[in-house]
Amino acid sequence: MKVSSEFSKYATHYGSYSVIQNQVAIKLLSFVKGNPKNILDLGCGSGAICKNIKWEYERFLGVDFAPGMLDLHPKSDIVEAIFGDFNDKDLFEKLLANKYDYVLSASALQWAEDLEMAFKSIEKFEVPIALAIFTSNTFKTLNETASLAPLLRTKEEVYTLQKQYFDAAFEVVEYKLEFESTRDIFRYIKQSGVSGSRKALDYKATKKLMNEYPLNYLEFEVVFIYTR
Repeated sequence: MKVSSEFSKYATHYGSYSVIQNQVAIKLLSFVKGNPKNILDLGCGSGAICKNIKWEYERFLGVDFAPGMLDLHPKSDIVEAIFGDFNDKDLFEKLLANKYDYVLSASALQWAEDLEMAFKSIEKFEVPIALAIFTSNTFKTLNETASLAPLLRTKEEVYTLQKQYFDAAFEVVEYKLEFESTRDIFRYIKQSGVSGSRKALDYKATKKLMNEYPLNYLEFEVVFIYTR
């Protein structure tokens, strides 16, 4: 299990709250071997993977359960973005009717209600994979300061589970995203979607957390699972 870290300075002029997700997509694509022609992206969002692919391909299919994200996803004669929930077994049965050269997923599978079912379904495609999954050390200090239980699975849980289905490399990357102020940190959490719409604190508790949070950055932990 390889562990590395990256640091980013948050820039408000980006006009976007997907700084980390975009970096994750770029890193994920660096693990893809060859130039696959038929690509499946599970949890495609607004298109971070599609936008960062540099090679020519024949067909790209993105799947996501958020219509608002699908509206923003690139589309063309060879790019399709459809509604689908990877928590739904029927979705995978439909997808298996087509052939793909690669299955990708960035910053999405952490929200799988049954990650084992998702892994088992992905294995059935019998093609190379590259998956990026946020883990429980995301917002580690924030959760500890607020006495909140982690929302996501630990890297150890994900590692053990994926070993049952994939013969793949497993790399842990720790990201830090720096902000100008604590207020900017909490604005980012609210707008980025990385908290999974969790509302565990009332106004008073949130105010207290903002005053007590000891860092000028947020922590993220992502595991990358990819075919060697």
